[in-house]
Amino acid sequence: MNFIKSSSEYLKHKKGLLHVLFWLVIVLIRLPSYLIEEDFPFYEWVISNLCILIPQVIFSYYLAYLVIPNFFLRKKYGYAFIFLIIGTYILSILARILVIYVIETLPNSQAPDQESLFEIITEWKYLIQRYIPSLFSVSFVFLFIKFFLDYDRTLNKSLQLNKEKIEAELKILKTQLNPHFLFNTLNNIYTLSLENSPKTPVSIGKLSEILDHVLYRCNEKFVSLSSEIELLKNYIELEKLRYDERLQVSFISNMERDTKIPPLILLSLVENAFKHGAGEDSGSPKIDIEVFNKKGDFIFIISNTVSKDYISIRKENIGLTNIRKQLDLVYENNYSLTIHNSENMFAVTLKINQK
Repeated sequence: MNFIKSSSEYLKHKKGLLHVLFWLVIVLIRLPSYLIEEDFPFYEWVISNLCILIPQVIFSYYLAYLVIPNFFLRKKYGYAFIFLIIGTYILSILARILVIYVIETLPNSQAPDQESLFEIITEWKYLIQRYIPSLFSVSFVFLFIKFFLDYDRTLNKSLQLNKEKIEAELKILKTQLNPHFLFNTLNNIYTLSLENSPKTPVSIGKLSEILDHVLYRCNEKFVSLSSEIELLKNYIELEKLRYDERLQVSFISNMERDTKIPPLILLSLVENAFKHGAGEDSGSPKIDIEVFNKKGDFIFIISNTVSKDYISIRKENIGLTNIRKQLDLVYENNYSLTIHNSENMFAVTLKINQK
């Protein structure tokens, strides 16, 4: 099975060899009748079949590479019909000429008197009955196989381009998230440094761990959930240095097993809670985080208090919009991202069906 598959893949990339094999098969199909019934020399059989094959080859390529792509597919049906009639008639004449002036001149041929070229051209009824069916029968098989393979190549190319497009879009989305996160974090460290806080080295150490994760561990389409949770904890610890004791963070993790998720999505949700929750609350902001991974369902819930003075904007911010785009690309319809916005609480729930 692997040999057949590998051979098929090889032939798909060797168009010239594929064409040679097709016409070789057409010739070999006629070989058993010679072996069983005929008693003339083999070289005469080869010459006869070449004479029959030449018009069929020309007609097949004439249709496949001239008439169909240049006229029929461009909806120039009148031209397609005219060129089809002209090509069919000329090649049927060629087939008749090869039969009369080559095949019927072989030593073992019992040919009648040779027809003149004028007689061959004008006997159109005989050409239609005797030679045109032979031209069309082989050319139809050729066209069917050609366009089937072309469709398969086009489909594979389309799938590959779509995959590359999705990967490019994911990279763009990640680059939109990472600088935003870095900007906020560096602002935090800058504030601590202005205060000559002894917490500055600690915050730089946490940032170093986060950068290590973002720069070197997030290049794949999926990363482990455990590593993302560790990233969240580092980020939260870094934010706690900024808010001191007035920030309350609850983090509950309930996982039956580790799993794979797209990188930085959870971090973006947490960052959003700090930016639009704790960052806008001058009192005692509170953030609650819950992570569940049970029976094939991954659930991430994050909620944050909102100051009474904070004006709620119903429109999604750029962070949540980017998260939706990334989830659409990865999971399509196998996820839900719901937002609950009340007077003093903002909550986001992410559910991913991983069954």
